Amino acid sequence: MSKLPHIVHLVDDTTPGGVMRVLDHIYGSPLMAQAAHHEIRAVPRNKGIPAVQADMIVSHLSISWRRLPALVSLRARHAHLPLVHVEHSYTEAFTALNVPSKLRFFTLLRNAYALFDTVVAVSHAQGDWLTARRLVQPQALRVIPSAVDLRSFRALPAPRPGGRTIGAIGRLDRQKGFDLLIRAVTEIRDASLRLEIFGTGAEEESLRALAKGDERITFHGHAISPEAAMRAVDLVAMPSRWEAYGLVALEARAAGRRLVVADVDGLRDSAGSEARFVRGHGIASWSNALSLALRSGADAADESRASGAAAEFAAAWNNLIAERLGQPAPSLRAAG
Repeated sequence: MSKLPHIVHLVDDTTPGGVMRVLDHIYGSPLMAQAAHHEIRAVPRNKGIPAVQADMIVSHLSISWRRLPALVSLRARHAHLPLVHVEHSYTEAFTALNVPSKLRFFTLLRNAYALFDTVVAVSHAQGDWLTARRLVQPQALRVIPSAVDLRSFRALPAPRPGGRTIGAIGRLDRQKGFDLLIRAVTEIRDASLRLEIFGTGAEEESLRALAKGDERITFHGHAISPEAAMRAVDLVAMPSRWEAYGLVALEARAAGRRLVVADVDGLRDSAGSEARFVRGHGIASWSNALSLALRSGADAADESRASGAAAEFAAAWNNLIAERLGQPAPSLRAAG
């Protein structure tokens, strides 16, 4: 049996969240282990990147002007190795809401992405934006939607018949739009409704102040596990202002939970066709969408339970690795 290639994944933000959960999945996936040995290596943010001994390097690093010299150095010192970058952060909506000097920002991205042999978009919407803005050459772009092992979510009990508990799961950050969700819930006159908020973050104090006086809204802090948070709710709301992918939506589908999500960026991929999409972030629109979703019943959830997501993720990555290393594409054997 030939030796498997050694793939080193570089990451500079190891705080709990979607990126680290995807990386943990890559490291532990039996399907991905059939094609390569994966190593996750944390590097300091905004400092030099040490030399790497590997067959291929995958960057999960944040792109910035301060980081750019280190990326140039990484490319120069590993000119013989395939370099791949996964864009976990930047999207069309992120740019519209957060970037005042778009020309300068696009110049940064074009120069950074050009250092890599392949740039991976984590959703089709993000990939379309990267192509439309000519930030990545079409031949260098791959779209590989994020995934994790969903078996524990599929094993959760079904939502309660007629259940009226809305879940907000994620960092308490402006990006997630939980301030809009709280305002929308307070507009719904329904004593049986509940909003359970799982997560911590910089906006916790302001969100608690916004919810003050509404006893239907509860803050739980950091959940014991993503499955524990999902078990407690009947419907998941994601009013994100931007979202490269949206892993919580994929997990909600696997758990058979209804979804109400913003019609933005990667949520168009992760939430699936059964989700209720809300255009814009108007409070009235969200109150109405939540009310309709609560009346729709559990049959509005994804009946497929996002089946095949982890296998498709592994196959796409294994094929990319084989392509970059000039090897035949592997055939996956069922695992577990």
